[in-house]
Amino acid sequence: MNKILLVGLFFSAGLASISAQKFYTKTGNVSFFSRTTMENIDAVTNTANCVLDMATGNIEMAVLIKSFIFPKALMQEHFNENYMESTKFPKAIFKGTITNIKDFSMNMKGNFKGALVGSITIHGVTKPIENVVNLNPKDGKIAADLDFNVKLKDFEIEVPALVKDNISREIKVEVNTVLEEFKKAQ
Repeated sequence: MNKILLVGLFFSAGLASISAQKFYTKTGNVSFFSRTTMENIDAVTNTANCVLDMATGNIEMAVLIKSFIFPKALMQEHFNENYMESTKFPKAIFKGTITNIKDFSMNMKGNFKGALVGSITIHGVTKPIENVVNLNPKDGKIAADLDFNVKLKDFEIEVPALVKDNISREIKVEVNTVLEEFKKAQ
């Protein structure tokens, strides 16, 4: 009887540790692209922070606005000072849940389509967002990617009349990252 109890406790502890796993990165890739007749605008950062709690499906991501790098320094300056006001609104933040995380397994082959529900805060404005995040487990890590569009007016990002034809009203955002298991220091 004691052996059965011990095996049961061991098995329960093992399940608890699997479900309590957290995965994270400090090097998430976030890029955006805007196509116009005058000039394409694109930027990228590789410093996004992201944490995924496998037990709950809760996921959070934060990106410093000033971390975006543009091909032209003047674009970067205008982006930070005139449009994003990055001194006043230094971060873009996503908080949400992968609602079907219980169907995901680290032993899966190929992509898992996660149902992502949450809110995104850009330029001090928070909006709900629903999307699909692709999760691909490999070698103990999780590759995660998604893309979505951001309408400037939804986040109260104003475009001066002088350059209104140079900037698209909708920006395509892509997120690509590899999450590693978070291990507490011993």
